[in-house]
Amino acid sequence: MTNSLYHTEIINAEGLNGIATVSNGTSLRTSDPLKDLPGFNPEQLFGLSWSTCLNATIEALLKARGAKARSKVEAHVDFCREEDGKGYYFDLKAFISVEGMTLADAEKLAQSAHKRCPVSKIIGDYNHITLEVVPYTE
Repeated sequence: MTNSLYHTEIINAEGLNGIATVSNGTSLRTSDPLKDLPGFNPEQLFGLSWSTCLNATIEALLKARGAKARSKVEAHVDFCREEDGKGYYFDLKAFISVEGMTLADAEKLAQSAHKRCPVSKIIGDYNHITLEVVPYTE
């Protein structure tokens, strides 16, 4: 880890229904997405991570171009059962919008950001992912 710009550690010893702790002392309750209980589930945490990282990458690309436009990424994460009934997967969708930019230009920017975003790189060539550029709204 000699090239690390930031390091954190998260401990989860209780699975879906308990407390996970971050190395800075922050704790958060985890919960099962199929039960109506307080806490955050993996789908929510993944969506938060991806939407935040992807939008930060878009903002960096806009800044590098001298643009002051605002951007927004809305991530949808669906927990789905495999067709054979023996496993699960996440269906991922990102709805991306950039203020004052044509949809065609925003599409190019979104694709560029997706290639650079560290969380998107983790996703890789995943079969269940969709990026859609939509008009910017407040």
